[in-house]
Amino acid sequence: MSPKTLEPLAKKLMKGVIVLELVGIFGAYGLFQYMNNSQDFRSTMNKRLPSVLEVYYKSNEWAGVYGIRERDHVDWASKQE
Repeated sequence: MSPKTLEPLAKKLMKGVIVLELVGIFGAYGLFQYMNNSQDFRSTMNKRLPSVLEVYYKSNEWAGVYGIRERDHVDWASKQE
């Protein structure tokens, strides 16, 4: 009788890792789309997780989309007055 191999466990772990990566990718895409479509949500993110909002702004700037950050700051400043 041969000893049990770890191959079935390794396959299950790899499937789990792939599923987690896919959930992360779709979650990041969903968050980006929600932030892209809602200035109010970006305001909430600015208060709660400013580093995530900074990543959103940077990714848009890297893609060649400029002015979102400035527009947000102008709109938020006018709402505070």
